[in-house]
Amino acid sequence: MKKILLFVLLCCGSIASIAQDFTTKKEVVQQLRLANDYFMKKWPDPGKTIITNKERRGNIWTRGVYYEGLMAFYKIDPEKRYYDYAVDWAEKHDWKPVRGEVYTRHADNQNCGMTYIDLYRIDPQPVRIEAIKKNIDSVINSGRYNDWTWIDAIQMAMPIYVKLGVTLNDPKYFDYMYKMYHHIKYVEGGKGLYNSEDKLWWRDKDFVPPYTEPNGEDCYWSRGNGWVLAALALVLQELPATDPHYAEYLADFKNLAEGVAPLQRTDGFWNVSLHDPNHFGGKETSGTALFVYGMAWGMNNGILDKATYLPVVEKGWTAISKESIQPNGFLGYVQSTGKEPKDGQPVTVDKVPDFEDYGLGCVLLAGTEVYKMVE
Repeated sequence: MKKILLFVLLCCGSIASIAQDFTTKKEVVQQLRLANDYFMKKWPDPGKTIITNKERRGNIWTRGVYYEGLMAFYKIDPEKRYYDYAVDWAEKHDWKPVRGEVYTRHADNQNCGMTYIDLYRIDPQPVRIEAIKKNIDSVINSGRYNDWTWIDAIQMAMPIYVKLGVTLNDPKYFDYMYKMYHHIKYVEGGKGLYNSEDKLWWRDKDFVPPYTEPNGEDCYWSRGNGWVLAALALVLQELPATDPHYAEYLADFKNLAEGVAPLQRTDGFWNVSLHDPNHFGGKETSGTALFVYGMAWGMNNGILDKATYLPVVEKGWTAISKESIQPNGFLGYVQSTGKEPKDGQPVTVDKVPDFEDYGLGCVLLAGTEVYKMVE
């Protein structure tokens, strides 16, 4: 009995030590400032178009994810320049979805609305949510709820519904959000994109079996599953617990964390292919950051067990802060845009991805929750 007690005390002491010693609040803020300052200096004009293989408006989903992270970072490091940068971005895009398409149904084009709503909550000027509200209302009024056909869409649009519902005190947004979620989870691609056996999500119908990775396993894309974990965290932190579907979202969040945690590499990162480490295996920052964000948020809110997930988050954040964030603030090991392991390869420490913004957004989200977790 004494040996068991000693073991428990040692484990608890070890967990407390991890929480206190693997980083500090000051270190986290310094690292996030370094990465964010690199980006803001590179993009001083938030209205500037983005040119890669073609020219795009500066409020596409990649940039929307960055501002999502910036708004989270602003809460722990409230420098006015972050707020001003976000407002300037929104104003230069008229507070509208991508290309001003108020009635777009595409989740990627709606993503910027998440930040518009956050800015409205700080300064409730009607223009800040007028277009995104009109956009989502048009989707609801159509009665069609099969727009989300790829799991990235869960993160791109789902939190907008819960934010509008809370902001406007109107449960119709919660109700329709579930219809969209139910379709992608249970219906899309034949039987839905969620595999309850592995507790992971297929990216879209193209990856549902019989499609397999080279090793014969199902194809689960790291960043895609990261999008889902992050989205569920964002939904759960705002959705009233009395909502009839709250328990399902909570169970899905816990199950996904449980499915992802054992797949972490020994160096703290996750491979782009979660079940085939030899298929373009290697360190990857964006998926890793999303997993760290979700798990850290879960622990911070008493949803996930610290004894299980704290070592995972410690290793993940250490990998990001020590290996991804370079001395000049550049983020290494970020997979370029795509939808599967082979896209955007090779992923290396010095390769500049096609877009530098969404990876930073993911890291800002992760760092913000790690900051809250650190003693």
